[in-house]
Amino acid sequence: MVDKPQSGTLFGIPYNFERPSAGRLLSSYWQPGKGMLVEKPFGIGYTLNLASWRSWVVLLVAGGLLWNERQKSEETDEAEADEGPVEVIVD
Repeated sequence: MVDKPQSGTLFGIPYNFERPSAGRLLSSYWQPGKGMLVEKPFGIGYTLNLASWRSWVVLLVAGGLLWNERQKSEETDEAEADEGPVEVIVD
């Protein structure tokens, strides 16, 4: 029986199912000479390169959007709680 390859590309998307080591995990997220996206150390696709300033901008924007969304949901929960019971009259 032929062994299936543990890493490679499929339709231009990289995959790697080799058992990750701690060194490979750390080095894959910090690659100063590379662009914003680098291959994942385990799994399918790409991940952010934390050595790139663009990745930090993406993380800050995503964090800001998440914070804003949570603030809005807390405000709507408080507004719904303040309304109290509603009386309905049916003729």
